[in-house]
Amino acid sequence: MSWTQQPDAAQLTGFALITGATAGLGASFARRFAAEGRDLVLVARDAERLESSAADLRSRYPVEVEVLSADLGTEDGRTAVADRIGSVDRSVDSVVNNAGFGLYRAFGKASLAEEERLLDVNVRAVLALTHAAVNAMCPRGRGEIINISSVAGFVPRGGATTYAAGKAWVTTFTEGVASLLDGTGVRATAVCPGFTHTEFHARAAADMSSTPSWMWLDADRVVADGLADARAGKVVSVPSRRYRAILVLIKLLPRSVVRKAVARR
Repeated sequence: MSWTQQPDAAQLTGFALITGATAGLGASFARRFAAEGRDLVLVARDAERLESSAADLRSRYPVEVEVLSADLGTEDGRTAVADRIGSVDRSVDSVVNNAGFGLYRAFGKASLAEEERLLDVNVRAVLALTHAAVNAMCPRGRGEIINISSVAGFVPRGGATTYAAGKAWVTTFTEGVASLLDGTGVRATAVCPGFTHTEFHARAAADMSSTPSWMWLDADRVVADGLADARAGKVVSVPSRRYRAILVLIKLLPRSVVRKAVARR
């Protein structure tokens, strides 16, 4: 089986597991999968919010919705989710590694513990859950792994240094995994959106007032484009033409110019 002959959505009938599933892109992915008739496993830290999200989805779609409260910043939390991905009786055919957060402070201003927690959630969890997915899906010969990265990973951010570096890792890591999965019936895609209307920036206490309106994306559109790209066999998905054009420009500019442009962003 060649890379372009990966299974389509109709062949993926097991559960779709989504981390960070109660808001933003995670909630959009959950609705999208539910509309396809897929049973869900919703993962987040807030148990009360998880139950509320699950109840809403059950009322709108004829699907089963499991909830799994887990803190992906801890080893116990990552292990709990990895174990669910590895379930044989209630197989997971889609894993969306969406959970993550940003600090939006110049490096050195946040504590080392905060920076390390960011890496635990944004990087270590992606590593652990992708590892679990590969080992569960490859023997079955089907599955999709969607890792939410960011266009921030293509530039050396000054104001979000660890976040941008972590997203660069997510994209490169996913590319490497995808190349190894070629021919297995399992695919991996890094979805790299730009600024998106979610709770992300509010939670990071980031002042986004100077960001032009044209740079903002709709969460449902990002999910639709990302899933379409994944199912078309694309390994790196950059939703929206405007951000694809920005990335072309970034690649053409000298790296020193790019660093100066985003030194404090």
